[in-house]
Amino acid sequence: MLLVVGAVSLVGCQLDVTADVVVQPDGSGRVIVQADADAELVERVPTLANDLVLDDFVDAGWIVDGPTPRQDGGLSLTLVHDFEGDDEATSLLRSLGPPFNDLAVGRREDGETATNTVRGNLGLPDGFASFADDDLVDAVGSVPFAEQFEREGLDPAIAIDARLVVTLPGIIGDTNAEEIDGGRLLWVIPTDGSALSASAQTEQAASAGTAWARPVATLALIALVAWVAFMTVFIGYVAFARSRRARGQGRRAPR
Repeated sequence: MLLVVGAVSLVGCQLDVTADVVVQPDGSGRVIVQADADAELVERVPTLANDLVLDDFVDAGWIVDGPTPRQDGGLSLTLVHDFEGDDEATSLLRSLGPPFNDLAVGRREDGETATNTVRGNLGLPDGFASFADDDLVDAVGSVPFAEQFEREGLDPAIAIDARLVVTLPGIIGDTNAEEIDGGRLLWVIPTDGSALSASAQTEQAASAGTAWARPVATLALIALVAWVAFMTVFIGYVAFARSRRARGQGRRAPR
């Protein structure tokens, strides 16, 4: 992803990444990842747009828009993926990798109340080494570009600006996020080596967003009862008719 490419840039370049998660009242929703590289990063890595390999995201069902040149000389990349429930949302978010670590969206319904949650560990606790998994380190023998990072004095706290924005349905309860416009929750992700444990919880009416389901279910139940009643009467009528016909044939039979 663009975040990893930005990790090999030089001092002074800026990469902005935002993951925006919107959960609807019925538990479905959408994940939008927006990455923007500034003009200096594009200038120092002129092959940036061509270097991005996004096949895995496309294969996983993400809608990829970009990378698109900006008027200021930078590049923008947008990834979008819808989800049907909390399990799928969690899987999508965990596929993003650092600095969006161990993110999980939850939903629990208890009677008339639904509780929505989001949890995760945000940050780059190992600096740029956070982008290198164990397999990559074993293959290369060290963290890729580690010597270049040290030589150039590259600081992820300066080069990377990352944010997580979440919109949960219902009334916001416990959270350590900043509430911004429209009840959206914002976490500014530390990239200085520290970590932030993100958490939020909202409560809503369990039927919110599915108000149509109850009358439809009632109509379906009425239709089922009516069908059973009709079939009972019909079967009884057929049995009675056959029995009557059999008795009539018995009386008319020659002796």
